[in-house]
This record gives sequence, C-alpha cells and structure tokens, in this order.
Amino acid sequence: MRRLFLWMAANAWLRTRIPKLWFSRRAVRRFMPGEDLASALAAGVGFQVEGLGTLYTRLGENLTRIEEADSVADHYRGVLDEIRERRLDGEISVKLTQLGFDLDVERTFHHATSLAAQAAESGKSFWIDMEGSPYTEATIAFYERMKSAMPNTAICLQAYLKRTAADVQRLIPLRPEIRLVKGAYAESPSIAYQTRHDVDANYLALCVSMLQAIRDGHPVRLALGTHDVRLIEQVAEHAAALGLPRTAFEIQMLYGIRMDQQRRLAREGYLVRDLIAYGEAWYPWYMRRLAERPANVLFALRQIVG
Repeated sequence: MRRLFLWMAANAWLRTRIPKLWFSRRAVRRFMPGEDLASALAAGVGFQVEGLGTLYTRLGENLTRIEEADSVADHYRGVLDEIRERRLDGEISVKLTQLGFDLDVERTFHHATSLAAQAAESGKSFWIDMEGSPYTEATIAFYERMKSAMPNTAICLQAYLKRTAADVQRLIPLRPEIRLVKGAYAESPSIAYQTRHDVDANYLALCVSMLQAIRDGHPVRLALGTHDVRLIEQVAEHAAALGLPRTAFEIQMLYGIRMDQQRRLAREGYLVRDLIAYGEAWYPWYMRRLAERPANVLFALRQIVG
C-alpha cells in the first residue's frame, strides 16, 4: 500500500485529476484546516490557547518560472507579518524548490536569507524542508551556507536515509536546529532503510546521538517530527537517563493527527508544535501522508462516507 500511494504521489496524470474530485477534497480535511492562510492562522490561534506552538507551510514543490519563487517569498513575508501581528508562537517551513532552487540558487538564497532575517526579528526560526534524495546533499550544503549568514535557520533530516547519521555529526558543530522525520519518499534500498523496524531503530539512534551532544554542551534544537508516540516516549526515556529535562527536545506533529496526544504531551510539559499545511497544491503531499500509516487511509475513508 505504501508503494502504491508513493507512486500515486509522483504520477502527473493523477495529480491533475484527483484534486478535482469532490470526495478527495472532503478527505483531505484529515490533514488541513483549509486551503487558505486564513484557515491555517485561525487554527493556530486555537492551538496557542491550548499551549501548542505552530509551524506553517504552504504546499507546493518544483516551479517552472523563477517569478513564481518571487511570489512564494512574498507570500511567506505576509505569513511572518501575520504571525507577528497575532502574537503567535509560530514559525514557517519552506521547501527550497518553492523558492526556485531548481532554477536559480542565488535567488533562492536571497529569498531564504530575507525570510530568515524577518523571522529573526520576532525571535523565530526559519525551517528548510527536506525533499527527495536527489536534493539531500544540495539542501544540506545550502543549509550550511545559510547557517553562517542566518543562525536562526533550521533544517529537516530523514531517518530512513542511511547517510543521516553522518549528516547529524557534520551539522552538530553548527549549533543546528533539526527536525527529524522518518521520511516519506520512495527511495532505493541502497540508500534508505526499507522496513519500519530499521527506520525506527535508526530514528532512535539519531535522537540519542543528538541528546548526547546536548548533554555534552552542544546547542542542538532537536524536534521530533513523528506521530509515533511509542518512539517519542523512548526518546524521552533516553533524555531523562542523560539528565535532560523534557524541554531538551520538542515534538512536531501534523495538524489533524494524534491531536489527543499532542494536547496530552503539552499538558505534561513537553514542547509541542503543530505543523499546519495549507494551499491548493496538496495532492502529492497528501498521498505521502496516506503512505505513512494505514490508519490515515481509514480516517480518510470515513471522511468521505461520513
């Protein structure tokens, strides 16, 4: 089933047709409060009352014209303005390809540093999302360059890639901010772990290595980008064994998933941030969410028939 949904995510013919079907828009409510920014911000206001921070991402990936990147950057400037005006504990997370990475790296760097500088004015971080493996090395190199210019830049790493342990060690001297996810692209067995057991084991090992770095005095902001509560509890146990408080790491979950657990963890003193996605280009992102867990598929079906 996972392979099927990942194939669907990459299929251009389906990408243009499925979003037009009434039931697909109904089902996508599982993961989005709405397609527009206003809906995302309204959800964020509600979460803040409950003690949850937020992270905003406008869906969309590769562009065909560099002018589109200028428009995306302008949009995120507006998002940062709204976050500041509403006094939200909110940050933004952006794919480099949304900012024209495939077309003009220098222009992408200009947009990214500009957004990071604006986020820094409110004491917030600017997150760089990770994409498929063809972008991994280039994205990490871009992050290293960004980090020297804007220290509040953060990055997403993927636990299913076999290279990530080395990438973590590479970044620790930079005082990094890292969101660790399991990974949601179809990758070759030569570069990525394929079984849930292996991915989970590597995820935990990566977290422990970063917690040890924190214990040893290295400033690392570790965010657990997973809905696997059992895994989160294992990380928490290791943190406690190292003498670290619950605030030594944070938890970042998607809107609409394990909301009961998000609220419980926040009540128990963990730092919890809800990632709110929005935008019209939701199809490939949505298919990858369905690929992650069978429970997501069952929930989507209930949305359609309910």
